[in-house]
Amino acid sequence: MVLAQLSGSISRALQQMSNATIIDEKVLNECLNEISRALLQADVQFKMVRDMQTNIKKIVNLDDLAAGHNKRKIIQQAVFNELCKMLDPGKPSFTPKKGKTSIIMFVGLQGSGKTTTCTKYAYYHQKKGWKPALVCADTFRAGAFDQLKQNATKAKIPFYGSYMESDPLKIAAEGVERFKKENCDLIIVDTSGRHKQEAALFEEMRQVSEATKPDLVIFVMDSSIGQVAFDQAQAFKQSVAVGAVIVTKMDGHAKGGGSLSAVAATKSPVIFIGTGEHMDEFEVFDVKPFVSRLLGMGDWSGFMDKIHEVVPMDQQPELLQKLTEGNFTLRIMYEQFQNILKMGPIGQVFSMIPGFSAELMPKGREKESQARIKRFMTVMDSMTNEELDSSNPKLMNESRILRVARGSGRPVREVEEMLEEYKRLAKVWSKMKGLKIPKKGDMSALSRNMNAQHMSKVLPPQMLKQIGGMGGLQNLMKQMGSKDLMNGMFGGEDR
Repeated sequence: MVLAQLSGSISRALQQMSNATIIDEKVLNECLNEISRALLQADVQFKMVRDMQTNIKKIVNLDDLAAGHNKRKIIQQAVFNELCKMLDPGKPSFTPKKGKTSIIMFVGLQGSGKTTTCTKYAYYHQKKGWKPALVCADTFRAGAFDQLKQNATKAKIPFYGSYMESDPLKIAAEGVERFKKENCDLIIVDTSGRHKQEAALFEEMRQVSEATKPDLVIFVMDSSIGQVAFDQAQAFKQSVAVGAVIVTKMDGHAKGGGSLSAVAATKSPVIFIGTGEHMDEFEVFDVKPFVSRLLGMGDWSGFMDKIHEVVPMDQQPELLQKLTEGNFTLRIMYEQFQNILKMGPIGQVFSMIPGFSAELMPKGREKESQARIKRFMTVMDSMTNEELDSSNPKLMNESRILRVARGSGRPVREVEEMLEEYKRLAKVWSKMKGLKIPKKGDMSALSRNMNAQHMSKVLPPQMLKQIGGMGGLQNLMKQMGSKDLMNGMFGGEDR
């Protein structure tokens, strides 16, 4: 997950406070000092951290709280609100509308990941039903058009640029005009960057802006610069009408917290964050869900959106029906593996599950897990329909295992590993038997009808312990069924 180290430190501080028998001034101070230390290590400005600590102490006056008040939740709520305040510029950015042509201009320094981000932005909207197109108006950097062309071809997005023309204004104007005629509703213009902020860069940006008349100018910024982000964002805002910011390279940079808080201080809304090199390592930045995940409280709405994204609506009732029958086949496992891979980086998805610490999925392990899933799918590709549709594990005898191993080119040990994984998941699936689902099957039915007893049997013991046992799980179940997810996180009785 993004800022995994910061998330782990804050989660631990809150967990230690929750483990304390009595919440007094000493426990509160220890918790706040631990959170402050974590934020300072993430390069968040000292004044911001100090103000946050002061504000929380004003809100959480332990002497004034009447007996029976849930002090843990009040402190948790105060930490949540203050972190949101720190990262929220307080104003939304322009949102493109489907079917109506919007011109988006990207600006930023060279090396910030601007060209890659343009393609990620186009690809994200393409998946949501937009018709995007890319225009390369970067004539300063050698290879810029080649890079954009390669990225756009891979993502199957139309593009425009020139090897011969050296005037960025002409390329930008021609590209925008061409894609308007082709009825593209999201025209993205990539502009030149420089090694540092200089007059020539800002002048060119102003001219391209006048030539294309963009609806939104997005400033792309490298998160590794930390607090310097404030000066950089301000300089770009004063030169062109920057309406939104995308912060890149958020994977593995300790200064990510500093750059996010610095950008918020310029009152520029961050709309996306880049979390890796791949096309799908790109997240919508929404302050409340982001802070919720930072505190180890997950983001159920984001998680359910991911599920809706990968499981087609017409397949949802069928999937839920199979769930209630408890019949788990290798084909169902194969389909669910496909869905997991479509959801994007596993660590990013798991961080949306409340109680799931980023430390449970170390950075290096994500690719390893995905590679293992792909190997299992290769094995299943060599199985017959009878084998895939059977729910009898005994069907796979020694001779069948040997045949599948030869057909898939994988070792026998790997086929046996895949079958062991199947048996483990079949056991979990069987515990869902009898789950009541309304006739109109929908994914949210899971949250309405699955009770904590069901879930406690399904979750791995390590995760159940981290959530806080049965009490924590019951609170989570309330949260899943709540319309107001943020309020749900802090509501209910303390158990």
